[in-house]
Amino acid sequence: MRSTALHRRRPRDEGLLRELATAADRMTRDPVAPLRLSVLDQSPIAEGSTGAHALHNSIDLARLTDALGFHRYWVAEHHGTPMLACASPEVLIGPIAAATTRLRVGSGGVMLPHYSPFKVAENFSMLSALFPGRIDIGLGRAAGTDPATTFALQRDRRGRSPDDFPQQLVELLAYFQDRIPADDLFARLATILPGRPDVPDPWLLGSSPQSGIWAAQLGLPYAFADFINPLGAEIAARYREEFVASERQPEPHIIVAAWVICAETDAEAERLASSSQMAFTLLHRGQLVAVPPVETALRFLDQERTRTDAARDALQRARRKIVGSPAVVRDGIRAVAREYGADEVMIVTITYEHAARRQSYELIAEAFGVPRA
Repeated sequence: MRSTALHRRRPRDEGLLRELATAADRMTRDPVAPLRLSVLDQSPIAEGSTGAHALHNSIDLARLTDALGFHRYWVAEHHGTPMLACASPEVLIGPIAAATTRLRVGSGGVMLPHYSPFKVAENFSMLSALFPGRIDIGLGRAAGTDPATTFALQRDRRGRSPDDFPQQLVELLAYFQDRIPADDLFARLATILPGRPDVPDPWLLGSSPQSGIWAAQLGLPYAFADFINPLGAEIAARYREEFVASERQPEPHIIVAAWVICAETDAEAERLASSSQMAFTLLHRGQLVAVPPVETALRFLDQERTRTDAARDALQRARRKIVGSPAVVRDGIRAVAREYGADEVMIVTITYEHAARRQSYELIAEAFGVPRA
């Protein structure tokens, strides 16, 4: 099946005019306008705990945020790590949707290069049938793991899998939209997805310029991972500028996913953040660990302050973190939303104690005055 959708380009305005238009758009946005708040859950595994416990914590957190009035709950896909438990978003989405009543539930995201587009279409078609009007499918290109684990995920190991994400994406969307050409070998498959007439809402995830280009060309809503790349405002602006309206998505729509930890005081929030700071510092050195206890992390970070490691310093500068008391976090979330021109912020939070993660979302909902369910 062929498509030219990903190869069409719209003429771009001159850079200065684009920047002026973007600036004007941001200035017209009310800095205190209501935001949709959502959750991106990576199912963190605390040191001394288990993946099973982490998955049950995800369901518990979903129930809580459903009651608190959050809008979406997406679960991430990671493989071969002792820190994050969810290797299969479609397996976790069902129990979370069953345990909640209001939340839109989805993947943040399915790493499409690991899978057959048709199999993914069937999985999410079934979920849409079981929970109509509540299922999102966020699609990503990243491996979500290291090269060895990526190779282990391959069905055919005679060589590296082809880099054909654009073709996979077009095929998957064609199944949902029932727009596979009649003479195509797969045409009949689109008509018999098990969940029809319900289908999930597709989103493209990304942290680089290319993902924004694809989302714009295909008329898809776009979720940008600021917690990976905090320099995405220009990418978001280009996405809006080049967006091609689609039947399901007449206007561009951006979610920005941000790293957030909230506590009663700034000092306590910084203390809680030490666990993830240690885990990700080690991750970027190739050391995979479960989320460490706060005291362990604080000792580690004290030792790190004596180092002159340029890579560590660059990493700490590169990652944006919104950490603090409710007022500080509220202002930080609003600032990120304004920067991206987003009306929805998806909050990523990792702490050692599940109770601290629950409280973080509770304090954020209260700070924004989110109406409870």
